[in-house]
Amino acid sequence: MAAYLLIQATIKDMAAFKRYTAVVPQLVQKYGGQYAVMENNHVLLEGEHKPGSVVLSTWPDEAAAQKFWQSDEYAAAKQLRQGSGQFHVMLLHSLGA
Repeated sequence: MAAYLLIQATIKDMAAFKRYTAVVPQLVQKYGGQYAVMENNHVLLEGEHKPGSVVLSTWPDEAAAQKFWQSDEYAAAKQLRQGSGQFHVMLLHSLGA
């Protein structure tokens, strides 16, 4: 069953964040993920929280998403974004087949 990683981010230090984005897309692909949405001009229809950007990646299943998230390679990549902003990351599950 498919899984998704939804990231809401507010970037405060773009130079530091760009170091992170220079390496992460290759890791997402390596672990079986694909980007479905990369949006920084979204429209807030309800609520007060409007992150600066929203990223949605799709994964074959939760195990693949977790393998990526828990990998040593991604742990090293996350260090590159440290202090660059605020991040909210959610693992979502599909409704089923």
